[in-house]
Amino acid sequence: MTQASRGRTPADDDRGGSAGARGVSPRDTEAAERLLTEGTLTVEGRLVQASNATLYCSVERDGVRAACVYKPVAGERPLWDFPDGTLAEREVAAYEVSQAMGWNTVPPTVHRDGPYGVGMVQLWVEPDPDTDLVALSRSDIDAIRRMAVFDAVVNNADRKIGHLLPPGDGHVYGCDHGVCFSVDYKLRTVLWQWRGKPLTPEALDALGRVETAMRSGRLGERLGALLTAEEVDATRRRVELMLKHRIHPYPPEDWPAVPWPPL
Repeated sequence: MTQASRGRTPADDDRGGSAGARGVSPRDTEAAERLLTEGTLTVEGRLVQASNATLYCSVERDGVRAACVYKPVAGERPLWDFPDGTLAEREVAAYEVSQAMGWNTVPPTVHRDGPYGVGMVQLWVEPDPDTDLVALSRSDIDAIRRMAVFDAVVNNADRKIGHLLPPGDGHVYGCDHGVCFSVDYKLRTVLWQWRGKPLTPEALDALGRVETAMRSGRLGERLGALLTAEEVDATRRRVELMLKHRIHPYPPEDWPAVPWPPL
């Protein structure tokens, strides 16, 4: 189950929250992180078709209120090919990479305690209902190309069409990054339209920022707290290879290239 295909939630008819409460923009990452980390988390409903416990919540702090997704570790289903760490930690790690790249690809995401224990909490992004997600996934717009580069860095094994969140302002966010950062090459995505093509100067700049942040900045420390040492090293090597060859990667030879179902 994805945010884009979730259908109505119990809170859809009451987005206003407490009287006088104001919201927060996903572009204001500092304010959003503070709200998600320190705010009071209230479960409003559950996305019942999700394979792991995925709860639709409201979060409020000092008159600021927003909708969010809460995925407690206690509700995760173990995966044989991701035996170390938790899916929640991988979601937060993906956000950290997104921030280091400077593209704001992933909505603000934190790791915190909640009503059902520690887990991932991510700001809700409501996709524009008039956007054709299939056409968007096949387009060559900059926002989708950035997503393809981001997915290559985090080794996303499950980029479905429904994981694309276009709020209608030209930006595109991505969600559901619990199966990223494998030490094995498992890139599985619907965004292969640039395979083998040269990376843009913008992408090379973003990759350079990630490389620097992993070696001497906050990103290396943050990923070390969320992933295994082997996964951090594999991420660094992927970035180095992309900077060396300067092309979008090709599909894996021994791994399905497109997730199923692709939606």
